[in-house]
Amino acid sequence: MDIKVKWFYRLGFLLLLFVVIFVFLKLKPFWNPILHTFIAALFPFIIAAFIAFLLMPLVEKFHKNGLPRWLAVLIIYILFFGGLGFAIYKGIPVFIRQLRELSENIPNAMNQYDQIELFIEEKTKSWPFGLKQQIQNSIHSFNIGMERLVQRVLNFLLWIIDNIFLLLLIPFIAFYMLKDSEYLNKIFWQLVPKKWKNGTRRFIKNVDDSLGNYIRGQLIVCATIGTVSSTIFWFIGIKYPLLLGALIGATNVIPYFGPIIGAIPAALVASTISIKMVIYVLLAIFILQFLEGNVLSPLIVGRSLKMHPLLIIFSILIGGEVAGIMGLILAVPVVAIIKTTILQAFHVFQTQDLNDS
Repeated sequence: MDIKVKWFYRLGFLLLLFVVIFVFLKLKPFWNPILHTFIAALFPFIIAAFIAFLLMPLVEKFHKNGLPRWLAVLIIYILFFGGLGFAIYKGIPVFIRQLRELSENIPNAMNQYDQIELFIEEKTKSWPFGLKQQIQNSIHSFNIGMERLVQRVLNFLLWIIDNIFLLLLIPFIAFYMLKDSEYLNKIFWQLVPKKWKNGTRRFIKNVDDSLGNYIRGQLIVCATIGTVSSTIFWFIGIKYPLLLGALIGATNVIPYFGPIIGAIPAALVASTISIKMVIYVLLAIFILQFLEGNVLSPLIVGRSLKMHPLLIIFSILIGGEVAGIMGLILAVPVVAIIKTTILQAFHVFQTQDLNDS
């Protein structure tokens, strides 16, 4: 078949696909309730699959060294969930106590923030109107962003309470996914058409080599940064060290912008103590981020994504606009999958064109 004709058919297929998607979106009121119920039931399986995905390399390593799969799974499972459970058992009471203390001291922190805001307005009063207006707009946007962030955190905590039963199912589902991974893998490849098997294997391997290593490494780096931050905050005597350290570790998952987001609450809390404490906190965060960017991330994460920093920043900005905090977190993994998909699609098309010619 002529190459031009093949590309004509491909464009026609894409046009038909867009029409189908358009009709599908127009029927959203009919299928949305069904989809919502399905996703709610599927949620614990998705989280369990993610945990199994993270732990699978360790299980395979133990299994290749001679341990039976069930024993390898049991050891890794006990270490992972045992360590997680011990951290929750020891950390949650402290976390809740510091959260309660913070909620009691919020008025004091807000008064301190209002004084900082008034100080900025006073110092910029004589500045050109356009620049002054821009600063005021930035402060207003920051206030709205912080209100939304607090509301989302509260909604998330309420959601955890409402869905505690589903969350308790996750460890059991993850265990069976790890234990029966060979059986599940066999079923999956039986469902994949024979002509797509090689391409699917290549795609899964490419995603796991880049995104899998990135996610595992990033989680290790975030846990390390959070632990070290809490220790430093406790050592210098700032309030709520566990709470602020956990926040810095959690926001560190967002490349480039995460450290800034995590540093703001710590700096605000430090400002209620003294300017000297603010300097200590900002200096500690700067040193941690320097070590993370130049030592931890290159050593643990490496350049597994093979994405240019400009593409990463662009994807984060788009993700933040589309889905807020979740968009900031998921932007890089989603773009990495899209990139892998596009590269593989081009590879398939080029192979077909070479075969036809």
